Amino acid sequence: MRRMSKIAAVTMVGALALTGCGSNSGGGGGGSDSGSGGSASEDVCKSKTDGEGPKIGLAYDVGGRGDQSFNDSAYAGLKKAVDEIDATCVEANAQTDDNDTTRAERLRTLAEGGVNPVIAVGYLYSPAAAQVAPEYPDVDFAVIDGFSTTIAKDATNLADLTFAENEGSYLVGVAAALKSESGKIGFVGGVDGALIQKFEAGYVAGAKSVKPDIDVEIQYLTQDQNDAAAGYENPSGGKAAAEAMYQDGRDVVYHAAGKSGLGVFQAAAAAGEGNWAIGVDSDQYLTAPEDQQPRILTSMLKRIDTAVFEAGSAVADDSWKSGFVTYDLKSDGVGYSTSGGFVDDLRTQIDEAGDQIKSGEVTVPSEPEN
Repeated sequence: MRRMSKIAAVTMVGALALTGCGSNSGGGGGGSDSGSGGSASEDVCKSKTDGEGPKIGLAYDVGGRGDQSFNDSAYAGLKKAVDEIDATCVEANAQTDDNDTTRAERLRTLAEGGVNPVIAVGYLYSPAAAQVAPEYPDVDFAVIDGFSTTIAKDATNLADLTFAENEGSYLVGVAAALKSESGKIGFVGGVDGALIQKFEAGYVAGAKSVKPDIDVEIQYLTQDQNDAAAGYENPSGGKAAAEAMYQDGRDVVYHAAGKSGLGVFQAAAAAGEGNWAIGVDSDQYLTAPEDQQPRILTSMLKRIDTAVFEAGSAVADDSWKSGFVTYDLKSDGVGYSTSGGFVDDLRTQIDEAGDQIKSGEVTVPSEPEN
């Protein structure tokens, strides 16, 4: 049964403006490094202004660089493009009160600034990209987690870069069930919608493949599809949700909540030995404070960095593909991290689960059971 409750969200974020600017992991076929290279303190777009490669424009989702998750993974791909294909770049930051109009203007500003490609981070950019891409036929546009090509169906310069988050989440669900001693685990999602429900569905399915009777509690920080800040830039809400779960005897909590997940790690550290958190998007063990690292079991790797880098490379070598481009377990688009060594004794079982997915023996659901 899908147990779900809603946590009241607290939003406290400043407006952001347009700016110019490892440990190995393993898993079931899921990526060989962390995808977390870049940090909020670096600024490759300002430090390098000339290059022979493409000039890449990157529009961030709410939370921006420094979220230690979704946006930072995108920045890692941008940095890789600067380092490896001699790209230059321009960054554009989101605002908490964004709407389709402001997002469209942000993409236009990038396109007018001579960048190619324009890469937008987050599904909320989809309507804006669908509107703007036809206006600039000589500029390629990509949306991470997007559905823009279902709107602008004839746009040949528009791509949606999507991921099999359910497959990666299945693997960390297996890890959670194997590690749990109480038989009770939890999931904290940001915005309750189709995208984050993929994480939930995979996590629950993976856990139940190990322990069919495991008790999984599901909590989302907001039901409002237009309130991304409440879902993804709300560490206090993430902390409150996780605290309640640990107090209820749930000893593993997985988050898919962007910067809000930093609060989940705080709660795990406070809960102490025997309690675990699971990160998302990048290897969050590597960026967590030292007091939180011992409580981060693993992270579900979503290779946004790879998608950003490959989009830039596609412009550089004239191999751009429009439409949907999917990064799954087979293509190392998703996986799990091993930093800290806390899943070393579980890797055989996790990797077996990954092999079953890659072979087609197991099909991971993309929607919750009910």
